[in-house]
Amino acid sequence: MIKKPLSEKHKGEWIISLEVFLWAFFPIVTVLSYVAVPSLIALGWSTVFACLFFFVIVAVKKRWKELVNLSLWKYIVGITLLNGVSFYILYFTALKYTTPGNAAIISLLEILTSFLFFNVILKEKISKEYIVGACLMIVGAVIVLAPNFAGINIGDFLILATTLVAPVGNMFQQRARKIASAESIVFLRNLLAAPIVFIIAFMFGQQATFGDIQASLVFLLINGILLLGLSKLLWVEGIHRMSVTKAMALQGAGPLITLIAAWVVLSQAPTVWQLTSLVPLLAGILFLTDQLKLKGSKSS
Repeated sequence: MIKKPLSEKHKGEWIISLEVFLWAFFPIVTVLSYVAVPSLIALGWSTVFACLFFFVIVAVKKRWKELVNLSLWKYIVGITLLNGVSFYILYFTALKYTTPGNAAIISLLEILTSFLFFNVILKEKISKEYIVGACLMIVGAVIVLAPNFAGINIGDFLILATTLVAPVGNMFQQRARKIASAESIVFLRNLLAAPIVFIIAFMFGQQATFGDIQASLVFLLINGILLLGLSKLLWVEGIHRMSVTKAMALQGAGPLITLIAAWVVLSQAPTVWQLTSLVPLLAGILFLTDQLKLKGSKSS
């Protein structure tokens, strides 16, 4: 019996699922890299390793002509500033103050901000189910943040800020992918982002010795090659085949993986608040992906 080839939509779902699994370990690996290296220095070296990883891929696939395409560069600048610099500086700094579990759960709000950006501002499809899903996402985030209101945790709010930055950058990545390969896009993003991150680290007085880099080298390599590298390659390929809102919604399994891994690796048992927040968050994801319908709604 001949199997039917996967549609582009289903390919995208599998690609994003693999990306979700890899990205779930990002907060944990980042925290481990802080043992000897300051946050922005860790980000800078992770970006350098990601850049070298993609340089090899671009060289092997001979994508050099794509790198001088002026139409691509008008998107690369936005991608670099938003996704390559702002997003990661906020995220890496946040993990000095909050836990990987909290970061993973709050990051789910990017589903809501992506929904608002693509479906409301850019006038894509909107339905009652999407509105319900968006409200549930807000409820879930409030549940996570509630315990910190007595003494505000700046890290949680820095993670919230990343969810406002990412959607615009993802729009640029979608458009860039129509004219260039994913590996060229992510290579240029990391190439431009690395020196900017090191300059910002210098401005904030962060530095590390060669011995410090060696002490965290394994985690910096994992972050660079697997997480800022392969994971982001998968992300660009995934959103090329499906909407950003749905791709973000598929990341609902990420916090579960992160919480379990943080429990095993960092001995950070999930709190009642974190586990409780998963109920409205996952329900919101199901509404946003049309898996749950309100009574009387027609299937799209």
